Amino acid sequence: MAALNDLLPQAAVRLDVRVADWREAIRTAGEVLVETGATTEAYTAEMIRNVEENGPYLVIAPGFAFAHARPSPAVLRTGMSWVRLAQPVEFGHESNDPVHLVVGLAAEDSGAHTAAMAALARLLADPATAQALQDAAGPDELHAVLAGPEGEGRPRGADAVREQSGVAPRAVHKILTVCGNGVGTSLFLKNTLEQVLDRWGWSRHVTVEATDTISAKGKACEAVAILTSREIARTLGEVGVPVKVVEDFTSGPEVDRILRDTYDV
Repeated sequence: MAALNDLLPQAAVRLDVRVADWREAIRTAGEVLVETGATTEAYTAEMIRNVEENGPYLVIAPGFAFAHARPSPAVLRTGMSWVRLAQPVEFGHESNDPVHLVVGLAAEDSGAHTAAMAALARLLADPATAQALQDAAGPDELHAVLAGPEGEGRPRGADAVREQSGVAPRAVHKILTVCGNGVGTSLFLKNTLEQVLDRWGWSRHVTVEATDTISAKGKACEAVAILTSREIARTLGEVGVPVKVVEDFTSGPEVDRILRDTYDV
C-alpha cells in the first residue's frame, strides 16, 4: 500500500490559497490533481457534484474537508492534493465549518490508499501535529511533518493499551462506517474506530468495514451498528440497525462515547 508522502508529492501542495467559496476550494484541489497527473478535469466536476448531491459530509473534522468522488475513468492514478486556505470558507456543515484545509483524493480503487488514509487520520487527530501542519511555511516543512510521526507510539492489536470498558462481546460483531463513495471519509472513521477498539481490547471481537451508502443498505443486516455523518444518516434512513452520527471523524473521545452508547458500557 502507498505511503502518505508517496500519494502527496510536494508538487501537490498549495498553501495559503485565496478562494471565494467551497466550490472554488474543491476546484483548486482538483486542479492540483490534474496538474500532477492523477486525474482529468472531469474528476473535479465529480467532486463538486458529490457535495451537491450528498451534502457537506466530507467536512469530517473541524476545519477539514476531504474532497473526493467515486473511482472512475477520470482517475488516472491514485493521488492526493493539499490546499490550505488563506481564509476559511463555509461548506454548510452544521458543526465543522468553516474549512481551512481541503485535501483532495483520487482513488483508482477502494484499497490502494487505505494505509495513507489511516496515517493522515492519525496525524490530524493529534492536536500538536494538526497545528504543525497548519503552520508549515512551505511544502518541505509540510512533508517533514507528514513523514515524522507516522507509526510512532501507535500500538495495535495485542500490544494496545486496555481500558476498563466492560466485558467484550464473545461473538465477532461488525460495525459499518459509511460515506457517499466508500473510499474516503469512511476510511478515516474506520481508522478512528479501530484505534478505540484496540484501546478497549475488543479488536478480536469487533470488525470494522468502510463502505458506501448503497452497499450499506444491503450490508446493514450483518452489522450491530452504522457510524456515519449526519448527512449520510439522513440518506440511509431506516436500515434496521442503529445509525450513530459522528461529527468529528478523527476524534477518538467522540467515537469512544458512541461505542459505549452502542454497547451500553
